[in-house]
Amino acid sequence: MASWNHSFKVTAVHGERFKTRSAAKHQVFEYIEAHYNRKRLHSKLDCLSQIAFETKKVA
Repeated sequence: MASWNHSFKVTAVHGERFKTRSAAKHQVFEYIEAHYNRKRLHSKLDCLSQIAFETKKVA
């Protein structure tokens, strides 16, 4: 978890100043759903990203 927290802070929010809580929530959501979950390899998905796994299952 510490590794994820570091990656999140450096990649998504380091140095950012959010005008509203909503803007901060949006940035967190975008990082997790659009960046992290789509690129991270999952051991339970045969070491594929979610996108690659879904593409493989559909094909």
